[in-house]
Amino acid sequence: MSRLPAPLNAPERRRSWRLAALPKLVRPGIRPDVAVLRLVRRRSRVTVQGRAAARTGQDDAPGRRSIAMTAGSARAAVIGLGSMGYGMAQSLRRAGLDVVGFDLDPAVMARLAGEGAGQAESPAAAAAGADIVVCVVVNAAQTEGVLFGRDGAAGVAEAMPEGAVFVSCATMDPDIARRLAARLEGQGRHYLDAPISGGAQRAAEGALTILASGSAEAFARAKPALDAMAATVYALGDAPGQGAAFKMINQLLAGVHIAAASEAMAFAARQGLDLAKVYEVITASAGNSWMFENRMPRVLTGDYAARSAVDIFVKDLGIVQDMARAQRFPVPVAAAALQMFLMASAAGMGRDDDSSVARLYAQVTGTTLP
Repeated sequence: MSRLPAPLNAPERRRSWRLAALPKLVRPGIRPDVAVLRLVRRRSRVTVQGRAAARTGQDDAPGRRSIAMTAGSARAAVIGLGSMGYGMAQSLRRAGLDVVGFDLDPAVMARLAGEGAGQAESPAAAAAGADIVVCVVVNAAQTEGVLFGRDGAAGVAEAMPEGAVFVSCATMDPDIARRLAARLEGQGRHYLDAPISGGAQRAAEGALTILASGSAEAFARAKPALDAMAATVYALGDAPGQGAAFKMINQLLAGVHIAAASEAMAFAARQGLDLAKVYEVITASAGNSWMFENRMPRVLTGDYAARSAVDIFVKDLGIVQDMARAQRFPVPVAAAALQMFLMASAAGMGRDDDSSVARLYAQVTGTTLP
């Protein structure tokens, strides 16, 4: 097996695209399992059919814009300006894209407008004339409503120019991502399945991880936005649904790790241990996890203001359960974690930080936390 490339330093990683499991890596004499493990760095544009036309500025199809697009020439609409979407819109603006935003909260739109972005009265109005539409809503139902309209309101699909790309960032069942993509692509627009990971701070820094799948043309058209929003883009396949599937594996692990970390910290409190010292010891020991290290400082300070809410994991672990049940695949550890998030939500903590699971443990056992 050939050696993997050395880890990239931060500036290099900032524009690193990692392409995994691409069929063209499988050649005579190279085992498929070896090919799947290879990471290929692409420093400039994604290779696509029509690249020569893009270089010359010719249209790649009648009535469509050239596939080549730079940040300065691209217009992006951001639908959903919550903690993630707002930071992503800021990153797009910093990179030089012409940004217009939409959110149900007028105050948020006004704030973004104060930073130089445009604002629109509806998702469809934001998408009109946009090369890239970035959708950062909560779930599949909201994504479908944005795309195809609901309650009499027009969707962005009919407002987007032909050949524009819709970048779907919500966590959802892969089968739903495939269905939405097929419907949109049937109307002459592109769909990039692109769930995100990294939190609000990384969104504002343009340092997200994006788990993406879609056609080569969808990747190429979305590239100015992806470069602006992400430190790492994983290109995980040439069809929508793969990105969503990878995100669900991540969410399974994330939810389990938060629940386990919360249980451990509450149990330590019940033993009368110094919780600050527990944090110091565990983060230097084999029992540590990224979620323990990231979430438990909130427990130590008693700060449960939502960065990522309990109800996010009620939703995401619920999707994991639905997928597993449909495939007759047991996921008992994820099921136990889901019950803890459900109980926290039922106790009135649904909109609080997901580390509130530790608070739930404390409440039901009479344990004192900071």
